[in-house]
Amino acid sequence: MNLVEYFQQLPRGSKTKLAKTVNVSKTWLALVINGHRIPSAELSVDIERATKGKVTRKELRPDIFGKLV
Repeated sequence: MNLVEYFQQLPRGSKTKLAKTVNVSKTWLALVINGHRIPSAELSVDIERATKGKVTRKELRPDIFGKLV
C-alpha cells in the first residue's frame, strides 16, 4: 500500500498527525505523498513504524530496501 492509498481510508487530520509522529512538516509529508520528494531511508523506516507496517519502507524506497532478502 502506498501513502495515497493509506490516507484514503483515514479521517481528516491524519496527515498532520503522521507528520508530527515522524517529525517532519506537513508540507514535506505532502511532497512525499504526492511523489515530488523521496523520503530518506530513516524517514521511510519511521513511516513504516507509524503506519504499523501498512506502508512499508520497501514501498517508499525500493532502491534501498527492495534489494534486501
